[in-house]
Amino acid sequence: LRLAADRTAGAHPYLTPPRHTREAREVMGAGPLLAPEQKVVLDTDPERARSVGRPVVETPYLSLVNYRSNLMRLGWSEQDLADGGSDALIDTLVAHGDAASVAARLTEHLDAGADHVCAQVLTGGADPVPALRELAAALQLG
Repeated sequence: LRLAADRTAGAHPYLTPPRHTREAREVMGAGPLLAPEQKVVLDTDPERARSVGRPVVETPYLSLVNYRSNLMRLGWSEQDLADGGSDALIDTLVAHGDAASVAARLTEHLDAGADHVCAQVLTGGADPVPALRELAAALQLG
């Protein structure tokens, strides 16, 4: 993050919660662009939402050293990272619920210092456009 702040226009952290966004902003300072990614599933049933989000987190990220190390630095244990990720980990990395709940999670990144949040809408293979429209409405984007 220091290198991104010093030598580039900013950073695009991937697979990170709002806590990381706050830490990244502290490291980078006020100037550089900070645009974290947040996976989202518009579904109010936690089990269904996790069934869509977990495979996307597990493969390949939970087997990659850099992502595992970052998550452990943020306080997650080896147990949280095992077997596709604990429910708590998945709930942190994949915002889910109705559009208002998901919008609130995206706003947490903005409140933590993000300039922009890249919402990766996961649909389990369904057309993402309806979910994107619903989320845009909840965010009052048009």
